[in-house]
Amino acid sequence: MIFSTLSQSSRYAALHSLFPRAFDYIRDTDLHALVPGHYPIIGDDLFVIIEHEQARTRAEAQLECHRKYIDIQLVLEGVDEIGWKPLVDCREPVDGYSEERDIRFFRDEPDSWITTPTGAFCIFFPEDAHAPLVSSGLIRKAVFKIALKAARSATARLER
Repeated sequence: MIFSTLSQSSRYAALHSLFPRAFDYIRDTDLHALVPGHYPIIGDDLFVIIEHEQARTRAEAQLECHRKYIDIQLVLEGVDEIGWKPLVDCREPVDGYSEERDIRFFRDEPDSWITTPTGAFCIFFPEDAHAPLVSSGLIRKAVFKIALKAARSATARLER
């Protein structure tokens, strides 16, 4: 899990072959002008979901994890207090993993809460269970989904 601000985004570009493209999209796009929805950037390998949601309480939030995608969750308006726990420590699954939605939920309590203000972002890897959209009022955010397989494909091309 990484917590940072956009002014520091270049520090994380080397972590995945598509991170630079995601951060370029953030800089080059008026994310506030996008209505809530799904926006492809590079097909299924990189896309953004714009959310404008009523926040929930800590008690209502559920930890979630993903297997196929890394999340870059950028807060555009409001404050998102995101719960976090290492996936290996999650012991109470709500149900099985949904291959179609790339998500699994847990009843476990987060180990910590990350107060993420407007302009800040968190990066969640598959080993990070996270509980987003916790606060009061409305939260507007951009959730960039970066396919893990894209990094493996880029690495394989470099190794040839």
